[in-house]
Amino acid sequence: MEEKQVANGTPQRVAYEKITRKDLNKVFWRLQIWGLNLTSTLVSTQANGFLNAMTPVLKRLYGDADQATRSRAMQRHLLYFLSQITATGMILGITAAVEETTTEDEKEAVVAIKAGMMGPLAGIGDSVFKITIQAIAGSIGAAYAMEGSILGPILMFLIYNGLNIGVKYYGIIAGYEKGMEFIQSGEQAKVMQKIINISTMVGVIVLGALIAQYVKINVGTEIKMEDTVISIQELLDGILPKFLPLLFTLGLYKLHSYMPRKYLTYLIFGILVIGTVLAVMGILV
Repeated sequence: MEEKQVANGTPQRVAYEKITRKDLNKVFWRLQIWGLNLTSTLVSTQANGFLNAMTPVLKRLYGDADQATRSRAMQRHLLYFLSQITATGMILGITAAVEETTTEDEKEAVVAIKAGMMGPLAGIGDSVFKITIQAIAGSIGAAYAMEGSILGPILMFLIYNGLNIGVKYYGIIAGYEKGMEFIQSGEQAKVMQKIINISTMVGVIVLGALIAQYVKINVGTEIKMEDTVISIQELLDGILPKFLPLLFTLGLYKLHSYMPRKYLTYLIFGILVIGTVLAVMGILV
């Protein structure tokens, strides 16, 4: 590792600067095309996918090294890894920077930084993409689709994937160029927590609006008392508008938390069957 003297006489490391933008572009395309879960295993989860994405960087840094050094570099990235795929772009960029700026005796830092980032960034990725952006893109697309416009699915696809692909790519670039400064500043935990909190709040607001707008449950039952007809639905709306859609959504959320994912298809068909039967009976309209 090269060193230079700074003002106070303390040696400061200088990156080798072997990794090129072309290498980082290759990392992006491997992440975009192959993802992380294509080669997921029970032992190391997404490690094979992470190593596949890191291969252009490892070839650049260790292409001329001996076989033992190359093997150790690959083994470092075959250790357990699990994170959200979009946010992994940032982890790949920072990992590339750490690989380039550490000596062979310091490579434990690569594993430590990956392990430290994959959890917090997974939280950010899930909050931003799985909750907020998917909900916003879906609501915009659904609004057009319910009017019979083909723009609905097209807009949903473009909005979500445009942001998803852009964050992956610029996450890799920014992670490589600025990631080490971010880690060394000690502010990453505070920033990540703020992002998670803001994304969660936005996601809850959007989902609340979606429930009110698109989850429709109307009770068709009426109570007749001599000349007076009391509508159960109007009575519920007078107490708390959209109460049944909210109750239905919260019930499904609670049920989903206890139900294995393999039964979700049965749950969907069950809702369709029960809804149809209640509609035929006139209980729901």
